[in-house]
Amino acid sequence: MKLSDYHITTDKFNELKYFCKQYDDKKRELQKNYGISSTENDGLPKGNTPGNPTERTAIKNMILKKDIDLIEQTVLEADASIYKWLLKNVTQGISYEYLNGVPKNRTDFYSSRRYFFYLLSQKK
Repeated sequence: MKLSDYHITTDKFNELKYFCKQYDDKKRELQKNYGISSTENDGLPKGNTPGNPTERTAIKNMILKKDIDLIEQTVLEADASIYKWLLKNVTQGISYEYLNGVPKNRTDFYSSRRYFFYLLSQKK
C-alpha cells in the first residue's frame, strides 16, 4: 500500500513527517524546562508580559509532553515489535538500510511505517 491508499496527501504527509522530526527538539526543550528558574526581584517593573511565568512554562511543558507521547504511543500501536527502529526512522530520518538489527524485512518495515503515518494522521 501507498500513503495515498490511506488517503494521506503529500502535504499532509510532509506535515506529519516534520512534526515527527521535531521529536528530539521537543524532548530537549522539555528537559530544559524542568527545574527551578528564578527572576531577580528588585522592585522595578520588568517587561510587559502579563501573567504567571510558571503557569506559562507548565502549559508549554504539557503541550510538549502531549506531542512526545503522541508520537511514542502511535509507534507502539503501529508495530511494537520494531518500536525503537521505527521511532528512529520517523523522528531522525534514518533509513532502513542504516538501522542495525531490524527484525523485519524492508517491505514489512516500510509497511509498518506507512501504517504509523496513517494512525498519526487520524490522531492529529
